[in-house]
Amino acid sequence: MTSNFPATCSAAVAQTLAQAQMPGAAIALRIDGQPWFNLGVGHRDIPQTQPLPEQASFYIYSVTKTLLAAAVLHQVSQGRLDLDAPLQHDWPDFPVATPLTLRQILSHTSGLPDYGGLPAYSEAVKTTPGQPWSTDQFLAVIQTRGLLFDPGQGWAYSNLGYLALKLLLENVTGRSLQDCLDELFFTPLALQHTFVATCLDDVKGLMPGYTSTFGEPLQDMSQRYHPGWVSHGVVVSTASELAAMVDALLTGQILDPSLVEQMAQPVHSLGPYPPLQNVGCGLGLFMDTGSPYGRVMGHNGGGPGYSIAAYHFSALAGRPTTIAAATNREGDNVGLDVAYAVARVLAEA
Repeated sequence: MTSNFPATCSAAVAQTLAQAQMPGAAIALRIDGQPWFNLGVGHRDIPQTQPLPEQASFYIYSVTKTLLAAAVLHQVSQGRLDLDAPLQHDWPDFPVATPLTLRQILSHTSGLPDYGGLPAYSEAVKTTPGQPWSTDQFLAVIQTRGLLFDPGQGWAYSNLGYLALKLLLENVTGRSLQDCLDELFFTPLALQHTFVATCLDDVKGLMPGYTSTFGEPLQDMSQRYHPGWVSHGVVVSTASELAAMVDALLTGQILDPSLVEQMAQPVHSLGPYPPLQNVGCGLGLFMDTGSPYGRVMGHNGGGPGYSIAAYHFSALAGRPTTIAAATNREGDNVGLDVAYAVARVLAEA
């Protein structure tokens, strides 16, 4: 890697941000399991008067699913849960009677619906951003809509499936999601800025995140959007601590490698989704089965104010590398584009 790599990387990220009309991004890079560099590019504000700090905190949105999946698999390793047993064995009054396995829910092949496209959900977020739906209101969507297809016979992304996993995890362990992730990730990795947000008082230190959810012009959602709108729970982290968690998980430091291997096996193929060449969905992970950078695994996240991605490349420039990126405006997987801008620079260095 050349000495001007950070500058070249920053320029590539800045170009990606400009194309997507993003104020800024935080990036973290780990190589061979070690932190390589953290970088803030662009600005924390729309007028572009303040630089975005490299240790900015963001909602990691759906990258939380990867951590939640790991916590579920940890309980599998302890014999408390069974990947291929019906969820209803542990939750007899679940709103769907058709047997659904944890493996199907983890891989979005259960047929469970979602709420993201519901007009009532979008309107509620817009009009009462500080008052999220209750757990019962989210579960009522499952009861009302039912299964989209027979379990194992299709694929549909389901936040509600991961809500079911969170509730099951908390019931089986008698502990909160925060406690489960603290045991598995936060404490062993000595993370100082990572936690499960449960109320607006928790997130006073969030990086401003700009959104059109509440109308134009763009508005900062960081003190308005209640974390409870993410039904399965949402983690707050920095790019560097997110990279540390994903790197540790996918290099076998958190779970037994055999369980990581199950997470990383594609259950369903989604085809090309640039910059990913051929997307496969595993258990709480997406992977690029056509990547020129070796085995590629990770997850994206997005919602009001932020676009997030954290991916591990088994052989980027011949070395295992994890890249995490977070932007401070929502966008269609712009976090992933930023992470790949870094990956391309590293591959060519």
